[in-house]
Amino acid sequence: MVRKNKGFTLVELLIVVLILAALAAIAVPRIGASASNAKRKACDTNIDIMNGQIELYTANTGSAPAVLTDVITDPNYFPDGSPVCPFDGSAYVLGANGHVTPHAH
Repeated sequence: MVRKNKGFTLVELLIVVLILAALAAIAVPRIGASASNAKRKACDTNIDIMNGQIELYTANTGSAPAVLTDVITDPNYFPDGSPVCPFDGSAYVLGANGHVTPHAH
């Protein structure tokens, strides 16, 4: 009587684990880099939107805002509240040129 063993050997399981570990070692850094890149682009987009709203505020009122809170607290310009940096949640600041300037991450 021939007996067939059903199941996997230890060597087969180790090979599968090694293959999965190699795939994870490739995929995890790429996912982390993608998330950082997405946050950087979101921050740049927030700055562009805020600068556009500052220009709209200037066109509507006839003068540039003295401080950024004049624009970001007005629900006509930011009905959902002011944007914050996706990296650390910090607020943006108005630069000397009258626009929001990019900051380092």
